Amino acid sequence: MSIQINTEKGVMRLTLNREDKKNSLTRDMYRQLADAIIQAGDDESVKVIRIDGAGSCFTAGNDIHDFASQNHSDNVTDTVAFMQALVECEKVVVAQVHGLAVGIGTTLLLHCDLVYCAPDTRFILPFINLGLVPEYASSYLLPRMAGRRKASEWLMLGEPIEAQEAMNFGIVSRIVDSDRLEGTVSAICQALVGKPAFALTQTKQLMSNDTDAVLQQMNAELDVFLEAMTTDAAKEAFSAFLEKRPVDRNKFK
Repeated sequence: MSIQINTEKGVMRLTLNREDKKNSLTRDMYRQLADAIIQAGDDESVKVIRIDGAGSCFTAGNDIHDFASQNHSDNVTDTVAFMQALVECEKVVVAQVHGLAVGIGTTLLLHCDLVYCAPDTRFILPFINLGLVPEYASSYLLPRMAGRRKASEWLMLGEPIEAQEAMNFGIVSRIVDSDRLEGTVSAICQALVGKPAFALTQTKQLMSNDTDAVLQQMNAELDVFLEAMTTDAAKEAFSAFLEKRPVDRNKFK
């Protein structure tokens, strides 16, 4: 299974399990994630959802080969289902991140409740370099978390964000040494499981008072994202990646 699902002691653990491809995400993986989150929402025995990645990194983002092989609307249907399930999830979501968190690998973290990462983690929002625009309310959430100037730097330059910077501006809750990350996140999940269920879910809901605005921005971004995919810049960026050649910058004009 490309998504490994294990439920134990009140925690549903969703592990991106495609090590040979750096856990790059396919449409099928998005469907599995969406279904699991919805299932967790209906399961009273589950109080916490934990998301992590197997192998050397959290995720390298979308599988470009899978992404490029579909038409534009098909590309996003399963991703939208996953992200909508994540945004609307009433259970506490904890993310454990190491290595790389590229594209949606960073975007999804903005919708988790707690995020813990290893010191060498790098977060990358590369959309501008692919001729694309921000996704899933990142253009709404990042300016509110980090301020417009820092968010502009991340989204307009598309350069890697180091772990310390990510923590300083609220993308992650805490940086934990690599050898202690697994145990620390496990302990935090069990601490959450031990909290009163009503108080835990309602605390999350009280802090999620802008969900309507988030969903509205997701829809607005999606309209522009689909349009951006039809531009010469995006077509050139994807072709260059698939053909393993340099990008023709003249097509970025």
